[in-house]
Amino acid sequence: MTRFLLAVALLVAAASPAQAAPPRWVGTWAAAPSSAVPGTDNGYVDHSIRNIVHVSAGGKEIRVRLSNAYGRTPVVFGQVTVARAAGPDTPLALPGTMRTLTFGGSRSVTAPPGADVVSDGVALTVPADSDLLVSVYTPEPGGPVTHHQLAMQNSYFTREGNHTADESAAAYRERTTNWHYVSGVDVRSSTLKGSVVALGDSITDGANSTWGANLRWPDQLADRVNTRLGVLNAGISGNRLLLDGGSSGPNAPARLNRDVLTQSGVRSVIVFEGINDIQQTPHQTDPARIIAALKQIAQRSHDRGLRVVGATITPFKGWNSYTEELESVRQAVNAFIRTSSDFDAVVDFDQVIRDPADPQRIRPDYDEGDHLHPGDRGFEAMAKAVRTATL
Repeated sequence: MTRFLLAVALLVAAASPAQAAPPRWVGTWAAAPSSAVPGTDNGYVDHSIRNIVHVSAGGKEIRVRLSNAYGRTPVVFGQVTVARAAGPDTPLALPGTMRTLTFGGSRSVTAPPGADVVSDGVALTVPADSDLLVSVYTPEPGGPVTHHQLAMQNSYFTREGNHTADESAAAYRERTTNWHYVSGVDVRSSTLKGSVVALGDSITDGANSTWGANLRWPDQLADRVNTRLGVLNAGISGNRLLLDGGSSGPNAPARLNRDVLTQSGVRSVIVFEGINDIQQTPHQTDPARIIAALKQIAQRSHDRGLRVVGATITPFKGWNSYTEELESVRQAVNAFIRTSSDFDAVVDFDQVIRDPADPQRIRPDYDEGDHLHPGDRGFEAMAKAVRTATL
């Protein structure tokens, strides 16, 4: 009898499907807080802001992160809602998708100066590669206002009270080109393997890509991997490795913990920084200092168990600060990135983007026109160059 029961148990076990992984929070969208909005020491009193954000991976439960990173006083979020957008570039919500978020069970929450707050989860089916509306009401003084300066798409706001729960777009008559307060969206999933963060500057931020089209290179990478990975854009226009940049945010090592290491479900990071240290004033002419900063980012990321992909620095001949001396710095840093054991993998954006006839320049058909920033086709080539198996 014992043998019979054992045989039955083994047959049942063999016929049962593998146990699904427990659901967990995975980042699907992010924007690194870049600075405070000038002239907002008193905050946005009695404003509703409807941020439009474009998620990478989908899910059936979501939560939102809000940031008071640059605030010097507490900011009260009186109500926060999330909904699916009814279409591209519109503050109109898809009917039936509006959800009011809570924070520890409460509809309102106060973020201390320099702090983030994360909402409770809420049931909402969010398709991959879709737009969400994250609406925030700020009833009281509290500033300066934290934002991400270069959104490359529109969001909307009103100065006329709490309209966060409106499905209608009627109240949202004013437009902004920044994301205010919102810094992340997570989905709860048992099928996603985690998230990958793109740490970079204006090229990662999508500068001069087609407005509102979500054609930044991390967006186009997300189109390749969003069934298994979320992709988070931690690019800040003008960002550097070695110096802070005012509206360009803290230096990359200083913001690494906030923008990369503590992201939900993060498993890998693509490090694409350094061109602004070279081309901006004051110019960094010692490649060893840039290399040391990249090594630190790799080491700290490895200490958190992340895979680290090093990205070579793209060409900038024709840009207004280009010199042969600065080009030699770029070449030295790229030689390190291509050969270093500090990275688990390398994506050679330089090789992909450069003009074969003049390797110090961006290919003409990839060049947005200023000889520093690629256009949509260049971003597409960069996204395709990332080996997804390395993430």
